[in-house]
Amino acid sequence: MGRIDDIAERYMAEAVAMSPIRATSMGIKDRDDEYDDFSPEGFAARADHDRTTLAALRAEEPGDERERAAKETMEERLALAVERHEAGDIAAGLSVIFSPLHSTRSVFDLMGTEGADNAANIASRLEKLPATLAGYAETLRTEAARGNVSARRQITEVAVQTDNWLGAKGDDFFTGLLSRLTVDGEPVRGALADRLTAAADTARGGVAEFGRFLRGELAPVAPEKDAVGWEKYSRGSRFSLGTAVDLAETYAWGWQELHRIETEMAAVAQQIKPGATVDEAIEVLDADPERTITDKAEFRDWMQELADTTIADMADKHFDIPEPVRRIECMIAPTSDGTIYYTGPSEDFTRPGRMWWSVPPEQKSFSKWREVTTVYHEGVPGHHLQIGQTAYRSELLNRFQRRGVMCSGHAEGWALYSERLMDDLGYLSDPGDKLGMLDGQAFRATRVVIDIGMHLELEIPADNPFGFAPGKTWTPELGWEFLRAHCRMNEAFLRFELNRYLGWAGQAPSYKVGERIWLAAREDYKRSKGAEFDLKTFHTDALNLGPMGLDPFQAALKRL
Repeated sequence: MGRIDDIAERYMAEAVAMSPIRATSMGIKDRDDEYDDFSPEGFAARADHDRTTLAALRAEEPGDERERAAKETMEERLALAVERHEAGDIAAGLSVIFSPLHSTRSVFDLMGTEGADNAANIASRLEKLPATLAGYAETLRTEAARGNVSARRQITEVAVQTDNWLGAKGDDFFTGLLSRLTVDGEPVRGALADRLTAAADTARGGVAEFGRFLRGELAPVAPEKDAVGWEKYSRGSRFSLGTAVDLAETYAWGWQELHRIETEMAAVAQQIKPGATVDEAIEVLDADPERTITDKAEFRDWMQELADTTIADMADKHFDIPEPVRRIECMIAPTSDGTIYYTGPSEDFTRPGRMWWSVPPEQKSFSKWREVTTVYHEGVPGHHLQIGQTAYRSELLNRFQRRGVMCSGHAEGWALYSERLMDDLGYLSDPGDKLGMLDGQAFRATRVVIDIGMHLELEIPADNPFGFAPGKTWTPELGWEFLRAHCRMNEAFLRFELNRYLGWAGQAPSYKVGERIWLAAREDYKRSKGAEFDLKTFHTDALNLGPMGLDPFQAALKRL
């Protein structure tokens, strides 16, 4: 490896030293008893680290095409990170879906739960949680004094989340965490158990105090308005996509794409029940007991079986899947926020990639016809294949490429592309399963319309294909109305989704826009290869580039 890779490896070593949470996510065990510094000084140190590394990177020339792609990947991500640091986006970026607060909780999901050493590490982190959150509160306080604070909706909703972690909805996260700890297969006992109990109480106090800070100090100075405007939205869109798109054109395309998908849904509904509307077809599917599961554990087992079967079917035939990547674990998350997500494997694959489902307490049943496509999205050929294969390719990718890059447009675009690919390959031949995929696609297309519309306060086209509020200006209230009209999910989930869009400007469209760019990249690759084009080879070549922003991705793919 050359100088670019040396810079990348050094950056990651330094980043891991600065971030025990990142170390845990990578499977590095010696920092499992610590937290990141989320104080103003900690954020400033990370910004300086990015600036220094970016300057060193720009001073070097790549030695070959592989290093050229590595440099372009790292430069695009770090340059944007510096821009976002300087704008205050990173330090002040509190939302219902992502923040340092959420990281302090979710890191426990990745920690070992067997053995005295793991239990002691968990106790240590619990004991340090109040000080860590106090440092983060000081950062938010400092940014707010500069006029840089998230919208009030985000702050009050995150405060509710802290209540829920403390058992407001019945499940106390910390009680559940301690219940999963064992030593030699038995519950923790003695002095260590006493320490854990006291540490959990300490952590609860820290979370409760942070919730009070949000309600009593930050919310009163937060803006009521959710829309972030063109400048901040453009920056958020570039961060999520790794490319700058024409937002007006993308907004118009979102309307067209949603209409196209809903037209296809209407045709599939006829296969389920001739003469039925989409809603009537869904009623037929939901009334079928063979398509419904009412137990969380049984639903997890169903996901696991489908994920395992899919990997076995895909391996060698449609994708090159390294042996360690052929293992995935399906999990019910220890929270009830309503999110579905994937966590990558540890560097040595002793902790496998995991698909998580955070089930809201009001959700009592699961529709298999809706979730077949979710398993493909989160598992194989979606996130698990993409992220797991990246983690495995140490001979092709430096550590920054394997573990330091997250670009939603690339990752989520691939996952949506994977759902559509599974239909093309015949895995959604059941009309119910296909309707589930299309319903999810419509959901993602709806996001494009309302996310851009609400944050930029655009006018709703007078000639929009649904006759929806022609000529009116987008508001969160109209966003909710449109979301309810086009997305057939439960109300609690959609409420969370709307709040998520309002708090994470530019991220929601990255799924469909990313898929759009992946499809265009495949067509470009196909034209360049002519008669030699092979779909499996395209997937191998594209995934072997590693995760990156969509600008460097398209450039690197064209050079293959």
